[in-house]
Amino acid sequence: MPTVSVVRDELFRELGKTYTDEEFEDLCFEFGIELDDVTTEKEMVRKELGLADDQMDEDEEIIYKIDIPANRYDLLCVEGISRALRIFLEKQATPTFVNDVAEGNEVQTMYVKPETALIRPHVVCATLRGVTFTKESYKSFIDLQDKLHQNLCRQRTLVAIGTHDLDTLKGPFRYEALPPEKIVFTPLKQTREFNAKDLMEFYKTDLKLKQYLHIIEDSPVYPVIYDSNDVVLSLPPIINGAHSAITLDTKDVFIECTATDHTKACITLNTVVTMFSQYCAQPFTIEPVKVIDQFEKERVYPDLGLKEFEVNQRAVCKAIGVDIEAEKIVSLLQKMQLFVEHKGEGNLLVRVPPTRSDILHACDIYEDVAIAWGYNNIVKELPTCMTVGKEFPLNQLSDLLRSELAMVGFTEILTWALCSVQENFVNVKREHLMETAVTIGNPKTLDFEVCRTSLLPCALKTLAANKDAPVPVKLFEVSDVILVSDEHESGAKNERRLLVLYSGKESGFEVVHGVLNRIMQVLGVPAELDNNNSSSNGEKGTGSDDAYSWRESQDKTFFPNRQATVLHKNKEIGIFGVVHPEVLKAFDIVYPCSALELNIEPFCYDQHGNSLL
Repeated sequence: MPTVSVVRDELFRELGKTYTDEEFEDLCFEFGIELDDVTTEKEMVRKELGLADDQMDEDEEIIYKIDIPANRYDLLCVEGISRALRIFLEKQATPTFVNDVAEGNEVQTMYVKPETALIRPHVVCATLRGVTFTKESYKSFIDLQDKLHQNLCRQRTLVAIGTHDLDTLKGPFRYEALPPEKIVFTPLKQTREFNAKDLMEFYKTDLKLKQYLHIIEDSPVYPVIYDSNDVVLSLPPIINGAHSAITLDTKDVFIECTATDHTKACITLNTVVTMFSQYCAQPFTIEPVKVIDQFEKERVYPDLGLKEFEVNQRAVCKAIGVDIEAEKIVSLLQKMQLFVEHKGEGNLLVRVPPTRSDILHACDIYEDVAIAWGYNNIVKELPTCMTVGKEFPLNQLSDLLRSELAMVGFTEILTWALCSVQENFVNVKREHLMETAVTIGNPKTLDFEVCRTSLLPCALKTLAANKDAPVPVKLFEVSDVILVSDEHESGAKNERRLLVLYSGKESGFEVVHGVLNRIMQVLGVPAELDNNNSSSNGEKGTGSDDAYSWRESQDKTFFPNRQATVLHKNKEIGIFGVVHPEVLKAFDIVYPCSALELNIEPFCYDQHGNSLL
């Protein structure tokens, strides 16, 4: 959860009331946030430097450190917290934000060049007119941008915010992507010009900015924003230009957000303008900006439209366990900054302002009703039916097998459920099974492209990463694989499997074969009778329908004639054998290996043979 530091006296001045620490802590709890600490700036510095604690000076400003929910971006500054609490205390109505162009002003335009699609394709903009900054509000304005960069903007990888003194610029503006040598400007807090390439080298020693250089450093083009006089506004997501730096005297603020995620960019822009439009000459009025994109399509930002949800009184009451009249629900939601209209018969039309980007579904509205009603006011009741909790049968079986394998000398591993196409299919010579995998859309990295369909590739990868381990190496894993399934509503299913991997100077085929027999012995599953009326593991067979057996297989992952498919009730449930040398070479493994992979779900049943899944 993000922590916001606010000056206590400033917050109380905004709330119009002075609270004791205990009273304010109770208020925070009622609203759904938490007072984490009461401190001072000097004390925070002392803690950071590890200095001895001193007595708190009476003239020091008291700082409240408040924990807020990670999705409540409107509470990342004192303006948002104080406004939300005033509305919650019914001291203020929820403001209505409007896009409007004051008489005599001109709507600014941002033109987006096609080359930006190579690195950072989206930009959204807005203008705040007639802003009056104080020292405190200016600091809060900068702090909000930093908080958003760390939280919603994911360290500026998704969105980068630039704020500029519009009086020092002249529109229209251009958003371009150019080779770094062609971008020349004086960056913020510097006195000389740099080209973008030299600037990246310069900032490699900067404690704050060096963490963002990797975002564009290796790109052949860098994003840059110019005004009509070719003045550089910013080199996103690294630094703004010194020419348009805002100060306490700035009156007109031009805000631009460049992004790789358009939705996040719009939320970021809406958060900034709705929080600080209260300081405009016309409070809560934002001047829109036209953005003409790469395809010459015109859009106007910010989008301050209200999202609409239809909820029913009965659904709300059922969700939170309290019987509340429809009119009372209306007043409760209004305390949470929502606009509500009672349509009759318990039907409510809820309109969500741009400050509440966290509301995505009707259940979020139910939660707001519960918060406004007060969780402490919900009467605790015994459930209408009593149940006894117990371990999930499949997990119980898994733990049993883990214990057995550990007792026979194998070491458990736990590997990622996501892997690359290369590892899951190509390296193990199973390219023909690619359609059985659940694919990750727009993967962040090539290491996580698909959900694994087998435990073997990840185990081999683990073995390859531990070449210095003494041989023989004996590993096992009991975990899920994910398979495409038309029979399931989600289109996929989990399947619990057991993987045993042996690596040594010899293949160890007989070792994994012995492990298979031991597992079946523990599970009480007999081996199928052979022609000599004895089981395949040397024990006397029973001829039971529940018996297991094995037969020769032709899986390319394993060495020919040194592999077998495991059968149970005439269904294939696993495979074991000597891993093919080409597979070992693909994973850079030196010693020969044998492996057993088994689906253990068919053995999860009760004493009467009924499945527990």
